[in-house]
Amino acid sequence: MRIRRSLNRAKEKPTTKGTLSDDMNENVMRLKNELGHSSDLSVRLIESPHHKSVVHAAVIHLDGMADATMINENIVNPLIEWFRGNDQILTEMEKRASRILTVSQLTVNDSWQELISSVLTGDTVVLVNGSTKAITASTKSQPSRAITEPTSQTVIRGPKDSFTENLRTNTSLIRARIQNPDVRLVSMKVGSVTQTDIAIMYIQGIADESIVKEVKERVKGIDIDGVLESNYIEEMIRDDSMTIFPLLLNTERPDAVVGNLLEGRIAIIIHGTPFVLIVPAVFSQFFQSPEDYYQNQYISSCLRLLRFGAFFLSMYASSIYLALITHHQGLIPTTLIVSLMAQRENVPFPAVVEIFVMEIAFEILREAGIRMPRAIGPAVSIVGALILGQAAVEAGFVGAAVVIIVAISAISSFTLPNTSLVNVTRGIRFMLLFVSAFIGLYGVLLFSLCILLHMSSLRSFGVPYFAPIAPFRFKEQKDVLFRFPLPSLFKKSTRK
Repeated sequence: MRIRRSLNRAKEKPTTKGTLSDDMNENVMRLKNELGHSSDLSVRLIESPHHKSVVHAAVIHLDGMADATMINENIVNPLIEWFRGNDQILTEMEKRASRILTVSQLTVNDSWQELISSVLTGDTVVLVNGSTKAITASTKSQPSRAITEPTSQTVIRGPKDSFTENLRTNTSLIRARIQNPDVRLVSMKVGSVTQTDIAIMYIQGIADESIVKEVKERVKGIDIDGVLESNYIEEMIRDDSMTIFPLLLNTERPDAVVGNLLEGRIAIIIHGTPFVLIVPAVFSQFFQSPEDYYQNQYISSCLRLLRFGAFFLSMYASSIYLALITHHQGLIPTTLIVSLMAQRENVPFPAVVEIFVMEIAFEILREAGIRMPRAIGPAVSIVGALILGQAAVEAGFVGAAVVIIVAISAISSFTLPNTSLVNVTRGIRFMLLFVSAFIGLYGVLLFSLCILLHMSSLRSFGVPYFAPIAPFRFKEQKDVLFRFPLPSLFKKSTRK
């Protein structure tokens, strides 16, 4: 609440409008006042070599946001040399700026708002005394980390680079893989306070123009104070804000983004986060991994089927066990039910309490392993789970079968390549446990039907969530449950 109130107060400030004055000193003082006399605002005054009291120009930038070497070599030194040989005011900005300043990109404008925006984004502004226009030189040099391997998506075979927090680095990683003039990039700014840069990328002729238009309109219509991560954008533009299922795909792998662009999808890149959003997203996409296309088609198809099976096992294993052991003992083979009852003979709690306690304990261990330092996190989570499970069984708090079932459910969720769907299985698992404890398998079937109906009603930018299975499109089944040979997939993408 404290952050929200402060952002709202910042939003209530009047916007900076108007044009520049022909008095350079007045413009400099106005800029300092607008930025609150910030200590990182650098103003370099260029004096006349012939008249020391005469100041011809001011070079303005923010320390740390602009390249100091480029400013000195390509802006300050050329200006000094110009005024040394020409003791006159630099007029006709549009004609002479490109001859004097040796930077790659120059713009000239008279808007005060453009001046403020340029300084805050890392550009250098040159103000000349006697002129109502400002020269903006592209000198951005924002700090960013090096390109490393993905941290949330392990690479077995394939490119080992990943996106960073720098938007231009991310767009260059995509363009390096698609050297085609049909690649389109649309830039926007979102956030009334943060003014975060956002890029929308797609391939013209492959992507659906109606979906591209819809994405642009939704992103442009976002009204928020600031954007700190891609989820801010995701929650603002998805079709259904109340569903637990992810309607946008996120990834930090450039090869995954390029593959989706080739299939006609659209990428949304946000400055400040290494996770890129992909739209539209359907349910089957969350079971696909880039490695599926880097190895044999039969192996890839088997692994994909394994992921589908693990998804259902992660959600239903605990609830089905609870329903059988509580309400439907007659469905369990006699030998097995005798063994299970013998294990639970000394357990003082009912089966529902037994499973809920173990599920919560495993979730705590999982979160602890994620939040703890990397050097000890995996060791604590694995050793803690083994010790906790064995100690709980020996102490008589839970049965050995419960530990096995809960462990299988937890491990199965890790086979999914996308963490968004992993969190969905964790939430649905507890809901299924709740209904199975009271109604048994009837509750499990009823709740599953409700989930199926809910998923059938979902849309991702107008595309049905179960497409191409529902509605069924026979020609598009080559990359859903099974992965067909690459030549047939390439033919499909080129026909779009």
